[in-house]
Amino acid sequence: MGTSPDVDESLTLEQIEDHHWGNPPADATRLIKTVYELRHKPIGSMDIEDLRVLLLQQESVDVLVPIALTHLEQNPLAEGDFYPGDLLTAVLKISQAYWQQHPDQRRRASAVTTAVEALGNLDDHGAPHDIVWQQIHAFRG
Repeated sequence: MGTSPDVDESLTLEQIEDHHWGNPPADATRLIKTVYELRHKPIGSMDIEDLRVLLLQQESVDVLVPIALTHLEQNPLAEGDFYPGDLLTAVLKISQAYWQQHPDQRRRASAVTTAVEALGNLDDHGAPHDIVWQQIHAFRG
């Protein structure tokens, strides 16, 4: 399912995709339980960490990548729970097949990587993590 910038942010992923998962399996890990919970959260109320978790799990990529890119365009080093730029790292790990199907979004992601490079090596508190640099290089191939 493709999505446009005018997706209703009051809807949950389950509503947007019209795909209801039900409850997580009894033996589900904390991560899997979190993914199930996040599918019930309105996308407009998801924070950076929510987006990071879902995208690292390759969940609802068509819906969430444009939202994540909007955050990254405002702050290329948007941070979830781990390090400055962890959302960008999650976005850049999306499959090449996705980027080939969405060249407009690839251009947006590429512009964000250029913005990170322009920031350079900031001080210890805001410097892009080595993983961010590695993922930028992998994204560019």
